[in-house]
Amino acid sequence: NEKFTYEFSTIPERIVTGDNRPIPGRLMIEPITGQAVKTPGVPSTPISAYLTLITSMFMHGGIAHIFGNMLFLFIFGDNIEDRLGHLRYLIFYLVCGVLAGLSHVFATALFASDASSLLVPSLGASGAISGVLGAYILLFPTNRVIVLLGWFAMPMPAFIAIGLWFVFQLISGLGVLGSGSQAGGVAYAAHIGGFISGLVLIKVFEIGRRPPDRYYEREF
Repeated sequence: NEKFTYEFSTIPERIVTGDNRPIPGRLMIEPITGQAVKTPGVPSTPISAYLTLITSMFMHGGIAHIFGNMLFLFIFGDNIEDRLGHLRYLIFYLVCGVLAGLSHVFATALFASDASSLLVPSLGASGAISGVLGAYILLFPTNRVIVLLGWFAMPMPAFIAIGLWFVFQLISGLGVLGSGSQAGGVAYAAHIGGFISGLVLIKVFEIGRRPPDRYYEREF
């Protein structure tokens, strides 16, 4: 429900201030009509504001949202888990998710056109999964990925498929600057931040690990 969503999702203002108490609504000027409008407030959260960077990863906006994220995780996550081992993979995933959430928070704080954007909740696993994609493109760039283009399935190297995805995130993210990096319900800054985090951190998490003998060389 809505109260649960606001309690455990990432609210940018909560992260900036570190305050888990209720946040009152804001009076803002509607840019088209020039009328004063009061935005709704946000209830308190029973946990630390910073813990919502983790709890929000396990919340989704609907069946399609969670299905899409889990499909990407299923396709790309197994090779990364094989390379890192179960525990390191879990920690890597969570760290990328937290850094993705922080990327969204700071992009919103820096570029939002009005203060009400700081009260919009962010939730979902896509930031953490973007970190998995960043690791995948670095470790398995030539693995074939089957990409659906309309009614057609086209195999292509992972570095092309994931690279095109990242370019789309960059273009879309730049296109929504001023709206708090989130437009149409998509937190592009979280995707970009998570992807870069995965690229940077995967080699650190690999230290001391012996690669397994075989990986899946084709993804769907």
